[in-house]
Amino acid sequence: MMTCYQNMKLQDSITTIKGIGPKKAEAFARIGIETIEDLIFTLPRIYEDRRNVVPVSGLKEGEPAVFAGKVDLVNPSGFRSRGRRVLKLLISDNTGSVEVVFFNASYLAGTVKPGDFLVCFGVPRMNRGRLQVIHPEFEKTEEVKGEILPVYPLTKGISQREMRRIQRIVKPLYAQVPDILPEETINKYRLCGIEYALENIHSPVDKKKLLEGKYRLVFDEFMVLETGLMAAGRGNSGTETGAVFSGSPLEEEYIDSMPFPLTSAQQRCVKEIMADLSGRKAMNRLVQGDVGSGKTAVAEIAMFKAAKSGYQAVMMAPTEILARQHYEGLKAAFARYGIKVAFLSGSMKASEKRETLAGIEDGSSDIIVGTHAVIQPEVKFCNLGLVITDEQHRFGVNQRIRLKEKGENPNVMVMTATPIPRTLAVVLYGDMDVSVIDEMPPGRQPVKTRCIEGEESRRKCYEFVKRQVHQGRQAYVVTPLIDQSQAMDARSASEVHEELSSIFERTALIHGGMKQSEKDEIMEKFNSGDIDVLVATVVIEVGINVPNATVMVVENAERFGLAQLHQLRGRVGRGRFQSYCFLILGSESKIAKRRGEIMEESSDGFYIAEEDLKNRGPGEIFGTRQHGLPDMKIADMVRHMDVLSRARDEAKAIIEEDPRLLKAENQPLKARVIKLFGEDFSLNL
Repeated sequence: MMTCYQNMKLQDSITTIKGIGPKKAEAFARIGIETIEDLIFTLPRIYEDRRNVVPVSGLKEGEPAVFAGKVDLVNPSGFRSRGRRVLKLLISDNTGSVEVVFFNASYLAGTVKPGDFLVCFGVPRMNRGRLQVIHPEFEKTEEVKGEILPVYPLTKGISQREMRRIQRIVKPLYAQVPDILPEETINKYRLCGIEYALENIHSPVDKKKLLEGKYRLVFDEFMVLETGLMAAGRGNSGTETGAVFSGSPLEEEYIDSMPFPLTSAQQRCVKEIMADLSGRKAMNRLVQGDVGSGKTAVAEIAMFKAAKSGYQAVMMAPTEILARQHYEGLKAAFARYGIKVAFLSGSMKASEKRETLAGIEDGSSDIIVGTHAVIQPEVKFCNLGLVITDEQHRFGVNQRIRLKEKGENPNVMVMTATPIPRTLAVVLYGDMDVSVIDEMPPGRQPVKTRCIEGEESRRKCYEFVKRQVHQGRQAYVVTPLIDQSQAMDARSASEVHEELSSIFERTALIHGGMKQSEKDEIMEKFNSGDIDVLVATVVIEVGINVPNATVMVVENAERFGLAQLHQLRGRVGRGRFQSYCFLILGSESKIAKRRGEIMEESSDGFYIAEEDLKNRGPGEIFGTRQHGLPDMKIADMVRHMDVLSRARDEAKAIIEEDPRLLKAENQPLKARVIKLFGEDFSLNL
């Protein structure tokens, strides 16, 4: 059977496999499978152990099992239940009998007859006091093959049986998969070969070999990730000369003139940044701090020093409205010091944009604030010395690289209000210096948080919102969905907006499906007080500062990560009024309630991030591929932390010895890094 596939190559389309036409290929593309290589690296989620046959009398409710027996009875054809054709079989062995049920089973008509011997795999369920097995996998055979079967991620139009079949077909091509690790690394960590690893991931013979294969693939994934991150930081690793900023007595005067005195945490952070900027090595610093802790003030001081040292500084923000807010604040603060601040976004008129670009290029603009428009090719700086990225996890690795490359090894500062767990920050940002602003400004009141359940509690919650609005305050209401979904039992933004429009006169709906200009217009109206209640999806997770907003209501809070809930809660509590957060739970599970308790008892973003990491993994912290780190297929940053540390050490050693991965032995690793991070990443390799 394999002979006709012996000429296939890893980069061939999966349509070269018999039985996969254009329509089927579309289904595979939905789960990221377009080539043979994609198929090989689509790894099982879990495994079904079918090595032990369970006697019929030993079947237990809810426990998957292999059982075998003779068909004693087939129900009369044409039997229907709720409009569906049903086939019922009674299967028995020498210990007892069990009912097996198939719905819409016309395709089985005449296939199974009394006296046939079946080997089945399924999950027994209790129905009216007796066990049933619904839709088991089965074979007509008296030979029971004990095996461990992989369970793959699927999509509509692809079955497990079909996925297993084509995975078996491409098995001979494992030999073509290049080994991305140098032989020295493989020997050092006693890793198995890549072909052996793939064989035992897809077709494990026993647990020991499965774990050997899994360890190798986890190590590979972390090696690719860490090599990419190391390459992204190369050139700003603290070893190359950067823009050196001069000291100025005006810095102290400027700090003293700021509207609020710096907290001790801000003072510590400023001291660390000033030391970096005055040294000959380029700064490469991550500034972490909760929403409202004062990161922007620290960035403001750094930009002031850049401008007074004769350099330009640029700040990139993830949304136009947030960028404009930074621009307005900096423009007012720097005006009396003769520092010119420019704004740049993709929505600007052509004439405005030309004028702004000219000012950036000729150096008449000292500080530039903008969206990702600042990384476009037409943007040319005169003397860029400081690059600041706000909400760094909202930008991909490539975007941050392109911004840095706008100058000659500028000082780099990235800021995030998403606290990164300390256990993870050391590994992921080990090439960066880290400053933590772990103190809130005096007088800022903690947001009172409460988890609620049930319709009566929801009604009381909105009555409270109504009272706040009557007092002149504003509120956010966040939902997990834009529109109602049959696949998910959760309240949608459109549904909630329609409901609240009958209670509140001035409501608005905002979601990620809108044009940026529409979102900006709505946020401006909310900011100016023309909207009382803003119904939204998580598009407002990173938004503008609205001190008058005092209530955050999150519908179906169990569908959000803890770090995300903490970010949403940070949208309120920014003014002089006491603020409140209501987390409405649509689930009574113990996990949902425990997560609610964590939010009620703590306002410490780092503690919450640690808990989120334990419960939901790094995805909630870093977001999806376009918002930061690429997705991992098999590696888990929490459970496999020890492997991550080893892979990071190895990646660091390789990058230090071969910074651009030019050696022949590092070419396969380089190719995988570029594939994971995207083609543009090759600019740094």
